[in-house]
Amino acid sequence: MSDVSLHRGISPHRIGAMILRYWYLLLSSWPRLLELLYWPALQVITWGFIQYYIAENSNFFARAGGTLIGAVILWDILFRGQLGFSISFLEEMWARNLGNLMMSPLRPIEFLLSLMVMSLIRLAIGVIPMTLLALFLFHFNVYALGLPLIAFFCNLIFTSWSVGIFVSGLVVRNGLGAESIVWTLMFAIMPLACIYYPVSVLPVWLQHVAWVLPPTYVFEGMRALLIENTFRIDLMLEALVINAGLLVASFGAFLALLRSARKHGSLLSGGE
Repeated sequence: MSDVSLHRGISPHRIGAMILRYWYLLLSSWPRLLELLYWPALQVITWGFIQYYIAENSNFFARAGGTLIGAVILWDILFRGQLGFSISFLEEMWARNLGNLMMSPLRPIEFLLSLMVMSLIRLAIGVIPMTLLALFLFHFNVYALGLPLIAFFCNLIFTSWSVGIFVSGLVVRNGLGAESIVWTLMFAIMPLACIYYPVSVLPVWLQHVAWVLPPTYVFEGMRALLIENTFRIDLMLEALVINAGLLVASFGAFLALLRSARKHGSLLSGGE
């Protein structure tokens, strides 16, 4: 009876095996590791020098130092979190291995959980050096934000997982012809997330759309913290509620798209 219940439940061993598989894939290719380090470092250096220039010519940025670099780092958490999830998933599609995994004892929920953990690993490899560069080159210590940083991080990573799960479901159902959405959907969200400017800049009707997105609350909260020295816990709680709904919806969408792929035979077609 215990063996049956274990098989039907979530197995940490199967999740761990998938994480180990993706870790070995990552270590087996130095270009994969370089890519994780290169783009975050390039972004923080470029935007850091831009902020230095603006700060010397703007009283606002002199008073609110770090808002631009902070926005770049938080945006990278959001973007890299989704990309780390999706790339691990695409590894299976490129290798035509997803059908094999879905016919194994591995459950879809275990598969998604392993992708979530792997996204954190990929994110750490890219973002931690990025934050150290910001500290040593521009004297911006993101870790000095303290507990609010944890709230920012959790809400951003939850959003990135929701987007990653949803777009993975689309690729499962429609094959690699839908792969481009993995790389572009987060950029479609970018203008409405108000990363580099407050929500008040948007037209009134568009502000209502922006407040549907959890990242908007995070970036508004970051500006309130750096400019007004105020931690807006109300914004973080509202973002958390929206994220909970998005995660449940994305899980449901992935399972529905997976069932549809099995029904139409696209799961075994190798993603074509």
